[in-house]
Amino acid sequence: MGRGKIEIKRIENSNNRQVTYSKRRNGLIKKAKEISVLCDAQVSLIIFGSSGKMHEYCSSNTSLVDILDQYHTQCGKRLWDAKHENLSNELDRMKKENDNLQIQLRHLKGEDITSLNHRELIILEDNLENGLSCVREQKDEVIMTHRRNQKQLEEETKDLHFYAQHKDMMMAENARAGNDGYHQRTKAGFGSPAYRVQPIQPNLQRRF
Repeated sequence: MGRGKIEIKRIENSNNRQVTYSKRRNGLIKKAKEISVLCDAQVSLIIFGSSGKMHEYCSSNTSLVDILDQYHTQCGKRLWDAKHENLSNELDRMKKENDNLQIQLRHLKGEDITSLNHRELIILEDNLENGLSCVREQKDEVIMTHRRNQKQLEEETKDLHFYAQHKDMMMAENARAGNDGYHQRTKAGFGSPAYRVQPIQPNLQRRF
């Protein structure tokens, strides 16, 4: 008995749907490889699953971009709008600009200058001298700023040292003033009139 026909409709069971997708996807990729090898055909296959994951296959003798360009030429349909073309042109311009900057950087380092003519070497020399002058000016400015900051720091340190000395002197004077007052009070206490001890029974003094 042969296999029964499967009704072509969405498989509701997620597990069965995923198994069927994997099997048929692999089958499509296998058939694409076979027709590419057997018939020397240019084949490109792109599959997006329900999860958004992409699977692709492209013949070894071509690329997806080449096939899309060929499709565009054959069908006359614009696959790329003006925005994408502008982005592509801008990308090419930036690549060329980057290449030129890399060449100029090597020239500034003294590399690959054998191909430069006399006029180009003069321009390069002027640019280097101007750059060196700017570097020296910036270096002098940094040095002057450092010196000003150092001088200001020294002055602040000197002021703090003077303030500390002045504070120590004031504390010493206050301590001496306190000691002098204490001695004066002590002397005043010893200089007060002495009291003579009187006998409790005055008649005893007469007997002796």
